[in-house]
Amino acid sequence: MKSLNELLWNYDSRFQEPLSRLRDAPSMTLMVVAAWALVRILAIVLLEEVLAVRAQQKQEWPVCPVCGQKMQSKGFRKREVGTLFGVIRWSRRVGRCPRGCKGVQVAPLDIDLGILAYQQTTTEVQSLGCQLSVFMAYETACHMLKQLTGVTLVPSTLWSWVGQAGQRAMEQMNTELQGMAAGESPKAEPLATGLDRAPLLIGADGVMVPFRPEAGTPKGKTRWREVKVAILARLGERVNRKGERSTRLYQRRLVAVLGSIDDLSPRLWLEAVRQQVRSAVRVVWLSDGGTGFWSVFQRNFQAVGATPILDFYHAAQNLHKGAAAWLDGRTRACQQWFTKMRHDLRHGQEQQVLTELADLVKTKSLPKSALKTLTNLYNYLKAHEDHIHYDQFKTSGLPIGSGLAESACKWLIQQRFKGVGMRWSEPGFNRLLHLRLAWVNQRFDNFFPDAALSPN
Repeated sequence: MKSLNELLWNYDSRFQEPLSRLRDAPSMTLMVVAAWALVRILAIVLLEEVLAVRAQQKQEWPVCPVCGQKMQSKGFRKREVGTLFGVIRWSRRVGRCPRGCKGVQVAPLDIDLGILAYQQTTTEVQSLGCQLSVFMAYETACHMLKQLTGVTLVPSTLWSWVGQAGQRAMEQMNTELQGMAAGESPKAEPLATGLDRAPLLIGADGVMVPFRPEAGTPKGKTRWREVKVAILARLGERVNRKGERSTRLYQRRLVAVLGSIDDLSPRLWLEAVRQQVRSAVRVVWLSDGGTGFWSVFQRNFQAVGATPILDFYHAAQNLHKGAAAWLDGRTRACQQWFTKMRHDLRHGQEQQVLTELADLVKTKSLPKSALKTLTNLYNYLKAHEDHIHYDQFKTSGLPIGSGLAESACKWLIQQRFKGVGMRWSEPGFNRLLHLRLAWVNQRFDNFFPDAALSPN
């Protein structure tokens, strides 16, 4: 009985070169590379053979949309399309109107295969190209796509694919927001075993992104605009091999918008409902002191009994500003006062910190600049008096820093949208942002359902 190597060698000359490389490869890596090339050729051969058989089947011809006459076959015409394995070529019947109506031509097999008249690549290649573009510049994504599939594209083609898929993602978001406004709740996302008993953490922050000053041209001075980013995650525990326990975020979901707080608020509530905010055993809101983000808390999460936490490190940063304005940041007295106040704030003495600041702003000998800074500090902490019980929060196992929101800004926005020389148009940014959100939230396949490579 002949081996598979022998069968393939004699079956088609296209197999001979990769088979030779596979047999002679001196390392495992070179063997895998040769086998990958062989698999791609095998897939092309199989696809072309199946298409050749289907092209010979009897076709039912439609009627001409212009004159109503039944269309007739005009013989076979060649067709090729780029796929995940490379370029596939085959011939199929093409029909035209017997009366010669202009612009009327049909290829029934193309219709059966779901291929459009001028389509040059199949949907799974478009899906893969969009996924690569989610993480890297379009030109780099084109290079990676060619390495993986052998399909050659120009960056503008990937940009177009991302635009189309991103537009679908934006339209779906708008539909869901309209449904929420009409009283329709989104379908709850399933939780892994045990996560229904884990606290739901919610945080928000902002990050600046460079934009073009005018649409349609890269010229002009960069315009910086803020993107609002929010993260929702379940706070669970992880036990390592030594039996040591540590907290860990599970089922992270992101929300982002190029717009105002009023644009972020309904999007965040939509995702919160999807993450079962109403039935969570505990909801935690964690943010810095920005009034806009706290208005989102008051509007959406105060009513569900969320625990509000002011980011400790931002509070400490404001303490240091007050110390520097009062005692000069370079002096030992400044450092000692700041260290004491920071320690007291962190370890359950927040009322003592507020009392000391209240007494300090009453001091008549303070310079005006120091008085203003210390007054702002007191008002800042007083406004968040119920949000700075850090000792209690840590005892309950809750985080006191908004690092989860800051890191979300970095890996969602900065890693893709703030590369060297990058400047965005608003439509291009929004479409890629929505597609990137779909990927990080594990909903990317919704926009390419026929091309999903995973069994799920």
